[in-house]
Amino acid sequence: MTIWLMYCLLGSVVGVLAGLLGVGGGIIIVPVLAVLFAKQQFIASHIQHMVVGTSLASIIFTSIASMRAHHERECVDWAIVKRMAPAIVIGTFAGSWLTSQVSTHFLQWLFGVFLYVVVAQMFMKAEVKHSPRQSKHTVAMTFVGGLIGCVSSMVGIGGGSMVVPFLSWCNVAMRTAIGTSSAIGFFIALSGTVGSIIFGRAETALPKYSLGYVYLPALAGIAIFSMLTAPVGARLAHKLPVPMLKRGFALLLFALGTKLLLNLIR
Repeated sequence: MTIWLMYCLLGSVVGVLAGLLGVGGGIIIVPVLAVLFAKQQFIASHIQHMVVGTSLASIIFTSIASMRAHHERECVDWAIVKRMAPAIVIGTFAGSWLTSQVSTHFLQWLFGVFLYVVVAQMFMKAEVKHSPRQSKHTVAMTFVGGLIGCVSSMVGIGGGSMVVPFLSWCNVAMRTAIGTSSAIGFFIALSGTVGSIIFGRAETALPKYSLGYVYLPALAGIAIFSMLTAPVGARLAHKLPVPMLKRGFALLLFALGTKLLLNLIR
């Protein structure tokens, strides 16, 4: 029962962050689920694969709630979504296959290092001005979309930590970048989840109530509560100073990344 309550609490926090910062929440879900799955004594060699698959599956629901809330405020650029979505799906599915081929230890190192990259990006404020036509060039959107999809599916995130800065660099207004990121996150999460289910079904000794690499009890707790709180985060995004909140979020990620890497070194 305690573990179930932790899943629900995690979902509540993730929902607010999804609406507020345009992230799918995976950047918080992944390290927390790694701890919870270890407490449940899942087989160590499968833990990170289960974490990634379950995180992506939960982001499907979080991104839908966040996307609807931002769409109602006309902060989703659907033209950008249409340009990036096909490459996102292909890149994400490729990343899911790569994830199934590598060890849990490698995936944990990859995620730990990725957290530091995200933290650095959140503290850097370099901006490059482009014309609207250049910023929405289809070839660039396709290439970046595929790359974001691949990386996102390997570390179990919705891609917001990469999509938002990329769109901001492309001269897209911050609130529109956040809203558009929530829509793009849906495609990352959906295709990544399909890949996690397909490539995980052949594995033996997975926990009961698993669908491939997706652990259904954790998915239920996170999804239900994140969908309830995502609209709250979206409302806050239009009222609170987002840059200041992003720096606070970056400090939290730095602490999580440091703890994860220290545990791997020991």
